[in-house]
Amino acid sequence: MNEPLLQVLHPEQVEVEVCRSEELDRRRGLTSELDEMWSYVRCKANPRWLWHAIDHHTGKVLAYVFGRRKDDVLLKLQQLLAPFGITRFYTDGWGAYERHLAAEQQKVGKENTQKIESQHINLRTRIKRLVRRTLCFSKTEHMHDLVIGLFINRYEFGRSL
Repeated sequence: MNEPLLQVLHPEQVEVEVCRSEELDRRRGLTSELDEMWSYVRCKANPRWLWHAIDHHTGKVLAYVFGRRKDDVLLKLQQLLAPFGITRFYTDGWGAYERHLAAEQQKVGKENTQKIESQHINLRTRIKRLVRRTLCFSKTEHMHDLVIGLFINRYEFGRSL
């Protein structure tokens, strides 16, 4: 508490507003963590990236896309995120984020991407084809995207397909 300020502050100068936490979150706007996770199809020379976004406060997955580590895949993810009205993105500072996110909307740093990095660990633990050194791998991009997509839909969105 700022004691010196309290000594000179008069009650008529103080304005207090009470609101529900949902209202406060709505006013602040939605914040999201963005990151990409490497895996491969058939051999390590054929990389496949899972790009996804999670809510910074709850850790819930908002959207995900598969593709290369290229700008057009980020643009697809941005299209999926547009309806959420996200006001701030936390990223690892990779070039595509720098090129396609406004500087005032983006905050770079590992301290704000811990939840999404933790989800990477969980995914690699639960889905064997995401482990870097494994005998289990996808032979086609279609099966790779399908298996990981089904897992995310089941455990993140609660949809059993």
